[in-house]
Amino acid sequence: MLETATDFLWSYVLVAVLVAIGLAFTVGSRFVQFRYFGEMFKVLKHAFRHHTGQVSSFQALTLSVAGRVGAGNIAGVAVAITLGGPGAVFWMWMVGLIGMATSFFECSIAQAYKTRDHRTGTFRGGPMYYMQKGLGSRKLGMVFTLLLLFTFGLAFVALQSFTASSSLEEAFGIPVHVTGIVLTIVIGITIFGGVQRISRVTEIVVPLMAIAYLLVALGVVLFNIGAVPTAMGIIIQSAFGLEQAVGGGIGAAIAMGVRRGLFSNEAGLGSAPNVAAVAYVPHPVSQGIVQSFSVFIDTLIICTATAFIIVMAGMHELGTVDNGVVLTQLALREHVGPWGETFVSVSLMLFAFSSILYNFYLGENASYWMNPDNPWFFIIFRVLMLVLILWGSMQDLTTIFSFADLTMALLAIVNLVALAFLMKVGFRLMRDYDDQSRAGKVPVFDPEKFSDLDLDHDAWSDAADAVDSR
Repeated sequence: MLETATDFLWSYVLVAVLVAIGLAFTVGSRFVQFRYFGEMFKVLKHAFRHHTGQVSSFQALTLSVAGRVGAGNIAGVAVAITLGGPGAVFWMWMVGLIGMATSFFECSIAQAYKTRDHRTGTFRGGPMYYMQKGLGSRKLGMVFTLLLLFTFGLAFVALQSFTASSSLEEAFGIPVHVTGIVLTIVIGITIFGGVQRISRVTEIVVPLMAIAYLLVALGVVLFNIGAVPTAMGIIIQSAFGLEQAVGGGIGAAIAMGVRRGLFSNEAGLGSAPNVAAVAYVPHPVSQGIVQSFSVFIDTLIICTATAFIIVMAGMHELGTVDNGVVLTQLALREHVGPWGETFVSVSLMLFAFSSILYNFYLGENASYWMNPDNPWFFIIFRVLMLVLILWGSMQDLTTIFSFADLTMALLAIVNLVALAFLMKVGFRLMRDYDDQSRAGKVPVFDPEKFSDLDLDHDAWSDAADAVDSR
């Protein structure tokens, strides 16, 4: 029953809702993901400056990339290819391109509805905030929050721990419980420092791990440049059922491409807006642009690199490997020799580490929204998460993550429905940014122009200072 319900949601309901909302945002914004592509680099150029006591735009970007870039980019792509054929990669690209628009709007809206945490001076926000303040429904926000807590705050934390520990055991023979203990201690030291310490760690770890992985992948592609057209042909032919896929047919390719694509880039899932709302920026759209670029990095660059490594090695023809991590390790070993397995394991360990930090923040932000005045609530969540890191490293998590697949689908549907009702707000924010840009100004958000919305004006009282700090 669990598998049937999950497959129905992913194969029919979620595909339809995700594509419909994504296309509505894309067409209604005049293809914002392409129109603002150059603007992404312009905004990023000014995103590195820090404002004392706040999380910078670049730190929020690396924190969100830390969550997007994880097991999905190594194991998830391999699983998609194994079950849906190489064509699943094409549909991951399509989900990524549409998702850039969805992520742009969900993160811009989350920024607009953010609130100031007066205990720390930092910001809080996310889908539960725009559901309560934008739609006037705390109940819907509570449903979303509970799904988020289970899916990201607990289940996916154990998944990342399991993936990293099993990979290191395969490559180095390190017992899984040793990896679990070390990972638990390091994560514990980091998370008790709060979101600013987390953002400082990811600001260093994420660019290093992403660049290292991409350099190796680029080296593989350049060394096998003659095989690139063939690999592209295999992916495209399989995507439209023109070539027999391992998973069998166009339906499997689309289903797996959408499922693994959403798991990887999280566009529309409602997770990234929690991080986007923390950033100290002059206008909500500024961070929406940055988060749209995050989807591009995840799906169009890193997932593509993994896919090319697998397809060019011919590993997509193997029907006997059901572990995505092992498949990617074997593929890279085929290209560069035995050290390829080691490199994948080390990369996955760093990806898992950064993803757990990201998942922790999502859980803590959700916990804060549910009960901001009880510090024991946060402490219990942190301890429980650390227990799951240790526990997850030593488990076969098939059942719990089959359930997590179901809750992730429900999470996405709840968020996408809320975004559909808030679409007009998203377009208003975009037009305000466009109007100021065309006037030659650096866009600064004025909540008075949106007096009909339930916004925290104090959260935007120093928006102009964010321009000066840049």
